Amino acid sequence: MNYFVYNGISSADMGIRIESKNVFSAPKYDVQFAEIPGRHGDLIVGGGRYPNVQITYSVFVPAKTVYELAEKITAIKRWLYANQDSYHTLTDTYDTAFFRKAVFASQLDIEDELNRIGVFTVSFSCLPFRYSSDGQTAVTITTSGQSLTNPYGFSSKPLIRVNGSGNGSLTVITNGSLKVWQLQSIDGYVDIDSEQMNCFKGTVLKNDKVSGTGFPILEPGSNTFVFTGGVTSVSVTPRWCTL
Repeated sequence: MNYFVYNGISSADMGIRIESKNVFSAPKYDVQFAEIPGRHGDLIVGGGRYPNVQITYSVFVPAKTVYELAEKITAIKRWLYANQDSYHTLTDTYDTAFFRKAVFASQLDIEDELNRIGVFTVSFSCLPFRYSSDGQTAVTITTSGQSLTNPYGFSSKPLIRVNGSGNGSLTVITNGSLKVWQLQSIDGYVDIDSEQMNCFKGTVLKNDKVSGTGFPILEPGSNTFVFTGGVTSVSVTPRWCTL
């Protein structure tokens, strides 16, 4: 039986049965076309972003009595309508190698068939990318010059733990480009989170101890890590993603 898990709770545990899903929906690229007088065709003006995508499940809730159906529907509403001010992990049995970051942001229109079955759709607003479950596992690099290969066609925003002591540098080489970050007063480790755009150790911010241009990005293909000085190794959680 197919099911989805949202915010840590399985649809199967809520008594929901899935009839169908728009399995591999992908967003439309944010782009506009501008007409230029005297020029054939339109000029492409890319917005440089993908909007959210809607992931929808057609479901039903079996019940033996009207009272049982009402109880189940109340519990489902309590689950879906909770914590709507942030994204939560959404997984399902249709796409087991990936997960999405989703929030329930629609309404429930529930039909009652013969007073025994509630039929409705559950629609989630999701960030445009699907995230690889394998990409959530940290890879430790102990030798400067080692590489990680991004197997997808989109860049990812990793979490990098820089291990060591004192001062050192981290360089990421990808697609012929080279970016360097200088780290000061490393005391065990410093985490560089490109998604949150923060540097920290535990609950202590370390942004004043890390200098460089922006945050590390892992581009499609090979990404080489070079470290010097007091840096002894790096642990990379790549967060691979794709549409």
